[in-house]
Amino acid sequence: MSTMQWQRFMGRIDAEKIAKLEGCELLKPVYGQRGFLPENDPLTAFPHDSRYAMLDEIGHDLPSLLYDKDFRVYVRELEIPRWQGPVTEENLPQLRLYYVRLSFLASAYVNQIGEEPVKILPYNIAVPLVRAAMLLDRLPILSYDGYALYNWKRFRKNQPIRLGNIDTLQNFVHLYDEHWFIMVHIEIEAIAADILAAIASIKRKLVESDDADLSPELWLIADAVQRQVEVIKRIPEHMDSSLYYKTFRPYIRFFESIAYEGVDLAPILFRGETGAQSSIMPTLVAFMKIPHQRSVLTDHLADMRNYMPLRHRLLIKEVEAMPDIRSPEYKDPYNAILDAMAAFRRVHYGWAQEYINRWTDDPKGTGGTPYMQWLKQMLQETEAHRL
Repeated sequence: MSTMQWQRFMGRIDAEKIAKLEGCELLKPVYGQRGFLPENDPLTAFPHDSRYAMLDEIGHDLPSLLYDKDFRVYVRELEIPRWQGPVTEENLPQLRLYYVRLSFLASAYVNQIGEEPVKILPYNIAVPLVRAAMLLDRLPILSYDGYALYNWKRFRKNQPIRLGNIDTLQNFVHLYDEHWFIMVHIEIEAIAADILAAIASIKRKLVESDDADLSPELWLIADAVQRQVEVIKRIPEHMDSSLYYKTFRPYIRFFESIAYEGVDLAPILFRGETGAQSSIMPTLVAFMKIPHQRSVLTDHLADMRNYMPLRHRLLIKEVEAMPDIRSPEYKDPYNAILDAMAAFRRVHYGWAQEYINRWTDDPKGTGGTPYMQWLKQMLQETEAHRL
C-alpha cells in the first residue's frame, strides 16, 4: 500500500473526493426514507455460484468456531477469495456483505476470548480486507457500519424496519443478547429518517424564504428523537449486562498495534466498533450548533468520523454549514429537541454504567475512548444549550 493510500485510510485526503460531491447529499430522498441505513435492505447471502459464497458458511459457523482453541490455526489455512474488479452500484451490496464477513472474521481472530492476544492479522485476511476497505473508502476494521448498518434483514419486507421484524446477518456469539443489541441500534437508525427528512425540509425552506416557519419540522425532530429514546430504553429486555461484557463486547474492541501481514503498514491503533460512529447524533449536534468544548474527548469524537461512510461524513458537513436556527422564536420546539437529545444521552450514560463501567476499571470503551467522561460531558453541554 502506498503512502497516499494509507493517508486516505487515515482520513487525511478525502477533501478532493468530498469536493466533487459537495452539496448533493442532504437533499437526496433516500435519507428521508431510510436515514443512514442503506438504500435497499442489505444482501443476506451471496449467490450460490458466487466465488464469495464460502464466506457465508464461515460467517454462519463463526460463533461455534470461536469455542475452538485452534480457531486461529483454522483461519490461517482459509483460502479467502479477493474481491474482483471495481465497485459499482450493482455490486455494492455484495461488497458490503464481503466487508461484513471479513471484518467480523478479522476481529474474531484478533480478539478471540480465552486466547493470548495477537499482534499480526494474517495475510489471507489482511490483504482482502484492506482491498475491500479501500473500495468502500473506509478503514480496515469492523466499525459501526459493518456491525449495524449493513448487518440486518427484515422478516416481512412490507413491514417497517423495527424490533420484531428484523434480525442480524452476522454475530460473534450464539446468544440472542448480541442480536438484540445490534437490532436496537438498527431501529434507532430507521427512526432517524424522520430527523433527516425534517432537516432537509428546513434547508429548502431557508433557501426559499427568510420568513419561513420552521416550527413544524422542529417538532417532528423532537418527536423522532424521543421515539429513539424509547427504543434505547428497551436494551435490558433481552440483554444481560454480565453476558454483554464477558461474551461479545470483547470482539468489538479496538486494534492496538496490530500489523496487517502483506500490507505495507506499520502497526497502528484502529478504533473498534462503537455507537459513537453512528452519524445520527453528530448530525443533530451540527444542526443544533451545540458548542462542545474542545478537549481530548472531542478530538476522539472527531476521529470517529473517519470510521463513518464517506457520504455520511459529507452530509454532516452540509448540516454544519446550515444557518443557526437557535432563536427565541423557536424556543419551545428547539428546547424540546435538546431535551430529547439529553434524555437519549442520559439513558446511554446509564447503560454504559450498567453494562460496562461496573464490570471493569478500564476507562476505555470499544472505540478506545474514555467513554464515561465523554458521555457525561456531552450530556452537560447539551443541557446547557437550552434557550
